[in-house]
Amino acid sequence: MKDEDAIVGVFSASTHTPVLFFATNGKAYKLKTWRLPLGNPQSRGKAFVNLLPIEPGDSIMNVLPLPEDEAEWGNLDIMFATRSGDVRRNKLSDFATVNRAGKIAMKLEDGDHMVGVALCTAEDDVMLTTALGRAIRFKADDVRVFKGRDSTGVRGVRLQKDDAVISMAVLGRVDATPDERAAYVKHASAVRRAADGAEDEPVVAADDEGEETAGEAILSTERIAQLGAAEQFILTVTETGFGKRSSAYEYRRTGRGGQGLTAHGLGGRAGTRLAASFPVEDGDELLLVTSGGQMIRTPVGQVRIVGRSSQGVTIFRTAEGERVVSVERLPDSGGGEDVDAVGGEAADGEGEA
Repeated sequence: MKDEDAIVGVFSASTHTPVLFFATNGKAYKLKTWRLPLGNPQSRGKAFVNLLPIEPGDSIMNVLPLPEDEAEWGNLDIMFATRSGDVRRNKLSDFATVNRAGKIAMKLEDGDHMVGVALCTAEDDVMLTTALGRAIRFKADDVRVFKGRDSTGVRGVRLQKDDAVISMAVLGRVDATPDERAAYVKHASAVRRAADGAEDEPVVAADDEGEETAGEAILSTERIAQLGAAEQFILTVTETGFGKRSSAYEYRRTGRGGQGLTAHGLGGRAGTRLAASFPVEDGDELLLVTSGGQMIRTPVGQVRIVGRSSQGVTIFRTAEGERVVSVERLPDSGGGEDVDAVGGEAADGEGEA
């Protein structure tokens, strides 16, 4: 990877998987995977300017693999999110045809750019996370389906001064009351503490003001199993290398357009910002890259599960003057490869991608 470059997407695909590429100017391009250069993990690849007619000054910000069977596209929507907090929903079928010159995906205001693109259905939830550690979760169908592609969308989150959206995630919608979610989070935390010898602090569900919820719902064994099967975890990583996992049940669903709730405690340290936030699974790995070109690969399962307002633990020791600029999820491949970080602390030295 070249200096000052950063990874914007990692995914597995067959040679016939269609892939949409979204540029900073809001344009979309489409290629089949077989048209991309084949290389090895150490290859630098080929510049996109040699693959797509990207306009001068633009770069690829988002990559989205699509279902190979276009018959499935009619049941799917595509959700966009911008740095300034706008969101928009279109039918995926709007992108069935994209010519070589590309197609405008979303109109952007000057200085704005897309930070997230994802497939969704009306039954999903959408979560936006900001650099100052806020997150808002709302129903995907709170955003109407736009017929055209030349509008800026609607407000997804109201940002504070100097804040910006860094990520968008699509989450499964779970039918559970706030008390059920709080009781489950408390139960799951107790189970983990018992398994780990009670070394971790208990996870306590909190409402949007940071006050503890009652969490007094009585959950049956069957209900606990149902909530456990549907539980998702959100990983957050700061620019200074702190990271954590927290249950998606802690992120209460609200209407779009608010300021959201705390997604990561930044400790009040001036200049500390979030670098990444996205759903992960226990068998995944993370690939982190710093502004100085250091790279490390570490298992998600070794990142501690704590409350969403926690500061987390050190998963990557950044050198003085460096910051984390890229964090990508490497889905579980079942390969059992060695990694470079253990426990909550990053290993010394540089890992391999």
